Amino acid sequence: MQDLAAGVARFRRDVFPAKAELFAHLATTHTPTTLFISCSDARVVPELITGSEPGDLFVIRTAGNLVPAYTAGADGVAASIEYAVAVLGVTDIVVCGHSACGAMTALAEGHDLSALPTIADWLRHAGASLARTADTGVDALVRGNVLAQLANLATHPSVARALAGNKVTLHGWVYDIPTGAVARLDAAGTPALAA
Repeated sequence: MQDLAAGVARFRRDVFPAKAELFAHLATTHTPTTLFISCSDARVVPELITGSEPGDLFVIRTAGNLVPAYTAGADGVAASIEYAVAVLGVTDIVVCGHSACGAMTALAEGHDLSALPTIADWLRHAGASLARTADTGVDALVRGNVLAQLANLATHPSVARALAGNKVTLHGWVYDIPTGAVARLDAAGTPALAA
């Protein structure tokens, strides 16, 4: 906890004063252009990877960057997606997987999750990822999972409406932790362009 407190002190002393005008603007304005959905993994930091400033990204982080297909009822992921698309009017949605993903590793290697029932239940949202990935390696599953989550996103009414009106574009990315490279995926899951 001392590290966090020291970080807050550095933020208040060094970062905040340099960006005081930005924060004053953000106090009354919330207009991100991109919804960025990534894994909860502490090694994946969307703002750092994209060089974004506060206020640029609306971020959802879930284990395995999973986006459950839409169903009626209370769901924090669905509510956040709906808010980003229908209220904030984001124009781009990125689903970003990453190398060495623990969730995808557990699925690809068939780990016994019986002692972790909540995790096992959550990872069932990656069932389509497993089904669509012929190669059983973790890297292939990470790519297949990004594509499956993009398909799940399209089942959300707010996203479907925005797609139909050409108001939003979906993007699939995979971040490689040891190299810092970001691959953009085409519809087949093949890296189409590395950044």
